[in-house]
Amino acid sequence: MKFKLLMAFSFWMLIMAVSCNKDDISFDEPSQQLSFSKDTVFCDTVYHQVRSETYAVKVYNKEDKDILIPRIHLEKGAASLYKINVDGKPGYDFKDVPLRKKDSLYIFVEIAPEATGPEAIAEDKILFQSSVGQQQVVLFSVVQDAEFFIQSSSNPNVITNHTTWTNNKAKIIYGNLTVDQNVTLDIQPGTKVYFHKNSGMKVKSGASLNINGTLANNVILRGDRNDPAYDTIPKNWNSIKMEAGSTLNMNYARLFGGTKGLELKQTNATINNSFIHTFQEYGIYAVASTLTAKNLVMNNCGESAIGIFKGGTHNYIHSTIANYSNLLHSYNRNGIFATNEWTNESGQTEQGALILNVRNSIIYSDRDNSVNLEQTPGQLLNFVFENCLLKYSGTSEAGFTFDSNPSVIQSIKNQDPLFVNYFAAKMNLRVKQNSPAIGKGNTAVAATVPLDIAGVSRTSNPTLGAYQYF
Repeated sequence: MKFKLLMAFSFWMLIMAVSCNKDDISFDEPSQQLSFSKDTVFCDTVYHQVRSETYAVKVYNKEDKDILIPRIHLEKGAASLYKINVDGKPGYDFKDVPLRKKDSLYIFVEIAPEATGPEAIAEDKILFQSSVGQQQVVLFSVVQDAEFFIQSSSNPNVITNHTTWTNNKAKIIYGNLTVDQNVTLDIQPGTKVYFHKNSGMKVKSGASLNINGTLANNVILRGDRNDPAYDTIPKNWNSIKMEAGSTLNMNYARLFGGTKGLELKQTNATINNSFIHTFQEYGIYAVASTLTAKNLVMNNCGESAIGIFKGGTHNYIHSTIANYSNLLHSYNRNGIFATNEWTNESGQTEQGALILNVRNSIIYSDRDNSVNLEQTPGQLLNFVFENCLLKYSGTSEAGFTFDSNPSVIQSIKNQDPLFVNYFAAKMNLRVKQNSPAIGKGNTAVAATVPLDIAGVSRTSNPTLGAYQYF
C-alpha cells in the first residue's frame, strides 16, 4: 500500500515538474530581424464575394533563443479585405506571439472582397513590430466584379435571347452554359470569361457566337483559376461546343487551359488574330466543318493543335501552328491531324470529303512530324501547302510526299523556325532575326492579310506565320 502511494506521489510530482519547466520557458524580445518564406503574397485574381484559395507565409526565428514577437497585424486592421490566421488562430491583430529558437510559424492568408468596379487592386501588409524595427509582408491581388452563370437542377443555364457581354464584369461559368437555338451571343472587347472546373459552353443549332476582341483588348476565355501557375496547365475546364448549323466568329481572342478548345461539329467558323494553347487533347476539334483562320497562333496541345475529322473545308493563312510541351510529352502532339473519318457517339464511322489549304504558315513541333493526313480509300482529300515551313519525317507518318509533290508549293521542310521562346511559360512565337521563315511568304497571299497578329504590315518581304519579322 505504501509503495502504491509512493508511486502515485512520484507521478504527480513529475507532472508538476514538467509543467513548471514549461511555464519557466523564457521568451525574449527579438535581437535580429525575422526571416520570411516570401516578402510578397500575390493572391489569385478574385471575384466579387468569392473567397480565394489559401496562401501560406512561413516566419522564421533564426536566433539561438526563444522570442516573443510583440505584435503581428494587418496594416488596415478590421477594415482589410484580407483575412489572416497566425499559428492556427484567426484574426487581424496578434500580440506577444511566441516563436521557439530555430523554429518557424505559419501565417495563412486569404481574401474574399467586395468589388468596387470592373477591376481594382486589393493591397495590404502584414506588419511585424519589435524592438529591432518594423518588417512587412505585402499582400496583393486583382479584384474583379463578376457575373455568375450557374447550372443547377432548377436552372438549366440557357441564354434564350440575343445577348451582349461587355467587359464591365467578368463572366464566371459553373457547369454548362448553353446558347439556345437561333440566339446570338456577342462578346465585346476586353471581356474575360472564366470556366470553373468541368464547365463549358454549348452553342446550339442556328445560334451564333461572336467573340469581338481587338488588338488592344483581347477577349480572354480560360479556367477560373487564373493565378500564374495555372496559365500553362491544361484540363482546367472542358470546351466550347459548337453544334451542327451553328456559327463562330472569333477575332483577337485568347483561349487556353482546357480539355478541348473549340469543338466544331458541322460549324461555319472564322478565326482571326487569335491565340489557342494548352489543351489536354485538341485546340480545335472539327467534324465536317468549314473553317477559315488568319493570324492564328497555337501551341501546347496533347493530341493535336488542330484535329480535322469527317473532312470539311479548312483554310489557314499566315498561321503559326506549333506544338511544344514538357507537360504533355507523352501525347502525339501533332500540329495538324486530318482524316476523312469520324466515329460518332454511337460508335459508327462516318466519312466526308476533305479540302485543306495552308498558305504562308509554319507547322512545327519538337516531334519528328507535325502534319498527319489519313485519307480513307474512296474519299476525297485535297490539300495544298503553299509557302509553308513544315516539320516532316516522311510519307509513312505524314501521309503525303513532300518532294516533287504539286500540292507542296515552295515550302521548306525541317528547318527550325527559330521561335524566340516556344515553351508554354513564355509563348513567344515570333521568330528570331536569322529564321528561315523571314521573307519566304507569297506576297499575293500576304496581301489578303496585310497586317500580322500584332498589327504590323507584311505587304513586303512577308514572314511565314502569324508574326511579321521587322
